[in-house]
Amino acid sequence: MARKRHLSRIAVMQVLFEREKHKDMDLIKALAKNVAELGGADEEFCTVLLEGVTTIEQELKVQIESCAPEWEFDKMDPIARQVLLIGAFELLHADDAPPAVVMNEGIEIAKEYGTDETGKFVNGVLNAMAQNV
Repeated sequence: MARKRHLSRIAVMQVLFEREKHKDMDLIKALAKNVAELGGADEEFCTVLLEGVTTIEQELKVQIESCAPEWEFDKMDPIARQVLLIGAFELLHADDAPPAVVMNEGIEIAKEYGTDETGKFVNGVLNAMAQNV
């Protein structure tokens, strides 16, 4: 189950990342492609994450910026932005994973697809957010 969730978060992160360059893309089609390429992701969980993030994205951005007061959302590392959107959604609006798991997943994905600095940044922001939950 944990591996499926990890792959699911990666699939959604990739869709959100790609959307920044291709604003008019079909998110569901892109998600299906990513799920197929990654193999083993939980499609239902992916859909919940993607729809959740995109539905309340502005609210999530405000929350992220409030936990990173020195940073504007659009100036953050592109990988960090996507990981933080997913993590913020899970911390603030989902209740199927403990905050420590959500934070750890975000940090691991940020390190895997970004840099160690991205991981540290995501850690700081998600930790601050978890303190307020």
